[in-house]
Amino acid sequence: MSSGKGECAADTEQLQQRVYLGLRAGNLDPEDLVALACNLLDWFPCSDAVLEVVELNPAEMSPEEMAARARRILDDVGFDPGFDLAPERSETLRAALRIVARDLPLRGIEGEPEIEILRDWFPVGAGIRLADGERLNWGGPILPTMCDDPTVALASLARLIQESLLERTWQVWPVCLWHDLGVHASERNGAAVWWCAGDDGHILAPVGELARALGHGRATQGRR
Repeated sequence: MSSGKGECAADTEQLQQRVYLGLRAGNLDPEDLVALACNLLDWFPCSDAVLEVVELNPAEMSPEEMAARARRILDDVGFDPGFDLAPERSETLRAALRIVARDLPLRGIEGEPEIEILRDWFPVGAGIRLADGERLNWGGPILPTMCDDPTVALASLARLIQESLLERTWQVWPVCLWHDLGVHASERNGAAVWWCAGDDGHILAPVGELARALGHGRATQGRR
């Protein structure tokens, strides 16, 4: 990529971020929106929102109309604010980790795990660092878009932990004691659950409630 194109791309990325932050704060700058639309005109000529902003006078648009077009432009270009510009995603992920961590002692994992933002991945995602320092990110990190919904975040985090432990130990966990089958973190009826495929499928326990469902003594099978 030439330096000119690289500078243009960087400028466009900065404008996307400024427009997004303006939308969040309710103080969108019309000049930022027009500059972004002009930068995108050659890349997204079929975007009606881009064309409308370029062709129309922002002074004639109400703040609501301007904000609606800004959102459409960001959607059209696939802009993702990641974790840094949407910090509530990190909070959602940490809340999910507090829930799934309640199941980890049944797997012999003690201490408080932490969310770790993996900036050396592309796109930037999140993994888990256990209290002993070990990273869990097998199969790829948790992406920021997975954290827009608490249930999706919780189920995704539980799957990440489960798959990472399986890859490391080659032991299936959790296990349904009634069917002797490994269960899987899943989203069912708007909740994150441990799902067993036995007898046409059933919920073993909500994620975070394995101890209550199985009882501590029997659930500790397969400690590492």
